[in-house]
Amino acid sequence: MMKQIQWFPGHMFKSLREIKERISLMDIVYVLLDARIPYSSMNPEILKIVGEKPTLLLFNKMDLCDRKNLAAWQKYYEDMGFYTLPINSQTGFNVDRIYSVSKEILKEKIERALKKGMKFKVVRGMILGIPNVGKSTLINKMVQKKVTVTGNKPGVTKAQQWIKINPEFELLDTPGVLWPKFDEERVGYSLSVTGAIKDDTLPIDKVVLYALNYIRDHYSRRLTERYEIKNPETLTDHEILDQIGHFRKAYVKGGELDYDRIYQIVLTDIRGKALGAMSFDESKL
Repeated sequence: MMKQIQWFPGHMFKSLREIKERISLMDIVYVLLDARIPYSSMNPEILKIVGEKPTLLLFNKMDLCDRKNLAAWQKYYEDMGFYTLPINSQTGFNVDRIYSVSKEILKEKIERALKKGMKFKVVRGMILGIPNVGKSTLINKMVQKKVTVTGNKPGVTKAQQWIKINPEFELLDTPGVLWPKFDEERVGYSLSVTGAIKDDTLPIDKVVLYALNYIRDHYSRRLTERYEIKNPETLTDHEILDQIGHFRKAYVKGGELDYDRIYQIVLTDIRGKALGAMSFDESKL
């Protein structure tokens, strides 16, 4: 069983409160998800806050995900009433479409304002998401200059800040917000495998074994291609772990396997796409 996780510090409560206070001022809300884990990276607290507000789900890191899996999750969320757009904040793929898609979503609201003789000068949006999902990188790409601090560790953004994307488009950047506890064990593991939470939050051995179990069941060929493991679907997670160690010659003095090193090898290969594009949330379709 997963241990009790103490990872919901005071600044997250504060961030949630500020989001609730400001959301009524927004024309549209953007929720940035990790395309590899479209379910696990959706904070249920954010869903409650968003309510009926027009919402565009941005599936980031799409180059790292299984496209078939992503398409299924897009349909799942679209059936719930959300708008969706896959993006890559690093390369800029589809980033330039965010504003035009937003204007289309808000078309009726803009037309109503114009009929009343009001000017709809600026689209104001709030961007939400869990830590380390790429919000700051995305905003910098949208503005085409560095206006926010970025990093590959969770929790880089510490406070809300308004960003002017263009004269007609403003974004309120918010700190990444997690939720107090998980109802599903797999969500915690998926967040850990992809680096959304700090590596010391959950036992690294359990995280890696969870990942290997999932890869064996869904992408077994990748284990053969990367580590020359024959018939990985017939092996246990521990047997796969040992074979990776021998293949990569991860030994300590005396010739025994260095499991700490093997854990890091596996996580680095997953996060760096050395095992290819994969998704860790099974689709509901």
